[in-house]
Parts: sequence; structure tokens; C-alpha cells
Amino acid sequence: MGTHVKVVAGLYFVVASLFVAGAFFAPLLIGIVANFVAASGEEGAGAAAAFLGLTGAMLSLFLGAMALPFGICGWGLLKLRRWGRIMGIILGAVSLTHFPFGTLIGVYALIVLFHRDTEKMFPPPPGA
Repeated sequence: MGTHVKVVAGLYFVVASLFVAGAFFAPLLIGIVANFVAASGEEGAGAAAAFLGLTGAMLSLFLGAMALPFGICGWGLLKLRRWGRIMGIILGAVSLTHFPFGTLIGVYALIVLFHRDTEKMFPPPPGA
């Protein structure tokens, strides 16, 4: 099961990387659209372009915030931290709603992280 835990950690790193890439490229693409809107010269084009710029910035912040838990969880799983397993289960359950690839990752992560042998790999906290 150790290999499967490493695969789940790797998948979580990939998901985090995709969120980071989205955080970088989505505002760039929205900015390009905003420039086309502003250049149209129609009434309200300036306000629409400003709204698109704000939307791109907020989308970037959201995607960056989504990347953080997946990256942290991947690190926790690689280091066999107990909190990493719990966080992995939570992120696996959340991923189920992101059809189709998130669903596949979520199902795989839940199967691996709920397995009895996997639970034994993560030591209890000291003094427990």
C-alpha cells in the first residue's frame, strides 16, 4: 500500500500544479478578453473591462487558494503524517464532485486511504 499512498500524493501534487497553472493563465486570458472589450468602444465597455479584470484577479486568488491544500496534503502523505491521511480523505471526498477526472482521483484516494493496511502505515501521535 506504500506505493499507492505515494501515487495519491503524486496525484495531489499534480492537482495542485494544475490549480497553480490555472491561477496564472486564467487571468491572463480574461485580461486579453477585457482588452478586446475595452477596444470595442461601445457604451459601458470600460466598466465591463474593469469587471472582467476584477473577475480574473478573484479567479486567480481562488485557484491559488485551492492549490494550497492539495500541495500540503501531498507533502503530508509522502511524510506519512496522520493529519495527511485525514486531509487526503477529506480532499478525496471533495474531489468526487469534479467529474470526470476529480471523481477518478477521489475514488482512488478514498479506496487507498481507507484501506486497513494504509491506516497502519500512519503512526498515532506521540502520547496517544
